[in-house]
Amino acid sequence: MAGHTENEIVIAAPLDLVWDMTNDIENWPRLFSEYASVEILSRDGDTTTFRLTMHPDENGTVWSWVSERTADRDALTVRARRVETGPFRYMDIRWEYAQLPEGVRMRWTQDFAMKPDAPVDDTWMTRNINRNSRVQMALIRDRIEQRARQAGAPAAMAD
Repeated sequence: MAGHTENEIVIAAPLDLVWDMTNDIENWPRLFSEYASVEILSRDGDTTTFRLTMHPDENGTVWSWVSERTADRDALTVRARRVETGPFRYMDIRWEYAQLPEGVRMRWTQDFAMKPDAPVDDTWMTRNINRNSRVQMALIRDRIEQRARQAGAPAAMAD
């Protein structure tokens, strides 16, 4: 069995601002509440390889892994995968952005499978990712909308 999640949110801000803030990997610790740090390991064109480190979990465990992320601004998509998979056999993520009259829809799709010796199974991780994605997306939406208000930008500005 494998895990699959799809979560989305509409952000009432200009597309350029949503794209720029969500793809500014160095600033993810200020955009997401779960990341303690990010270290850029390499850049090759639109592909960035980086290490993410989370804040300690409820057991004091600090999770860290290396991911590779390729942004395609023209297609409004980003493809990412874990290079250091940890407890996952694989983890593939797709971010999609779409301009709507009320703002920008940001969708995250994650396909993954846990290793047989992982501490949790695919079903548990699917529930966990869905729960956490909703929390992080709402936080990201609020931070981007606040930045848009500070800049005096119209909520739904087409590119």
